[in-house]
Amino acid sequence: MKISLKERIFIADAFKKAQGEKAVVAGWIHSIRIVGGVAFIVLRDRTGLIQCVVKKDQNQEGYNLAKDLGSEDVVAIKGTLKESKSSLGGKEINIEAMEVISRSEKPVPIDPEDWEKTNLATRLDWRFLDLRATRNRLIFEITDAAINAMRDFYRNNGFIEVFTPKIVAEATEGGAEVFPVVYFDRYAYLAQSPQLYKQMMVVAGFERVFEVGPVYRAEKHHTNRHLTEYESVDIEMGFIEDHEDVMKMVEKAVIHTIQAVSQRFGKEIEQYFKIRLDSPKDVPRITFREAHKLLDEHGVKQPDPNDIDSEGEKALGDIVEKEYGSQLFYVTEYPWVKRPFYTMRKENDADYTKSFDLIYRGMEIVSGSQREHRADILEKQIREKGLKVENFNFFIKVFRYGAPPHGGSGLGLERLVAQMLGIKNIREARLLPRDPERLTP
Repeated sequence: MKISLKERIFIADAFKKAQGEKAVVAGWIHSIRIVGGVAFIVLRDRTGLIQCVVKKDQNQEGYNLAKDLGSEDVVAIKGTLKESKSSLGGKEINIEAMEVISRSEKPVPIDPEDWEKTNLATRLDWRFLDLRATRNRLIFEITDAAINAMRDFYRNNGFIEVFTPKIVAEATEGGAEVFPVVYFDRYAYLAQSPQLYKQMMVVAGFERVFEVGPVYRAEKHHTNRHLTEYESVDIEMGFIEDHEDVMKMVEKAVIHTIQAVSQRFGKEIEQYFKIRLDSPKDVPRITFREAHKLLDEHGVKQPDPNDIDSEGEKALGDIVEKEYGSQLFYVTEYPWVKRPFYTMRKENDADYTKSFDLIYRGMEIVSGSQREHRADILEKQIREKGLKVENFNFFIKVFRYGAPPHGGSGLGLERLVAQMLGIKNIREARLLPRDPERLTP
């Protein structure tokens, strides 16, 4: 029987109907079992699950059709709502008509809801099936809520959303960790960051800008925290006193986002991820040198005296949570040797910078700084980094015609979501992740 999908409602809305009311639902067969002359179908759509029942002695045609169905087949069902204490949500649908829209090949390569028993690489090979699992789809509903909350925050604080080029003539950060692309008769690169352009927009008079967009890093990392393509939330703001002004803005944005996600999805996060999403209240500041001292005191050795590695970040997360009672904190004043050429150095200590990383539950999620806005010093710093000044003339000239003191940051969206949910591998927080080995699907 043909069922009009114009009448279709979400499963969550079907539960709002009273006993005896009609409903049309459609989705994927989550499970099916035949007991005697009764077929029990659990149907799934993006809003939930509902049990649908057809009895042989009441609907022979529907019962015969149900017996031939299997998991992940797509069907439309029309029926009457009935109270049922033994059913999901206390209600079920008594099937009056059913249409098979699409059949799934058998066997289904992976069982979406049994995701824990399937290795991540296989799940990613069958990502469209993997995302049918309630828990896995929830990650991206939370991502949607997080980015909307962040956009709202920045707009409400005077920022304008901009969209900068992702095909660029020169590596943004310098260095060789870029993806070259053929651009007509010459090579170009996929942008590592919108950094130079967002600074340009501040100097252009926008004063406060933000951008949500992909960035590309040709780094052969094989870790649970790196991707070659990820979504970055970048901001830049002018007329600042120093990097602390940027830090205050960023922490408010992150806290606002965590609160928004917690308010909307707190119960689901506890149910599916077994983690309580607490909103940080205080965000301590620890200088880079203080951070190294804390790590030394706790026996966590760092191989590079000018950096903090992932193990160091994890250890700092535990130390700060125990000593300061916060899962969110800043490490500030990183060494100049580890920061990009556009970072402003400390006036009285040029070996260190007006920079910061925001660490959440033991992982860096934001990196930022006050920028150097004086053209002559920019030229000097470009040379210090071993780069060619002429390659950055388009950028340097921006600062020759009146540039305010400014600063900004970049936040890794996948890292924020992964840390909120306690996800161990960042690939789970990217819809279709890219890493040194994976280019499909």
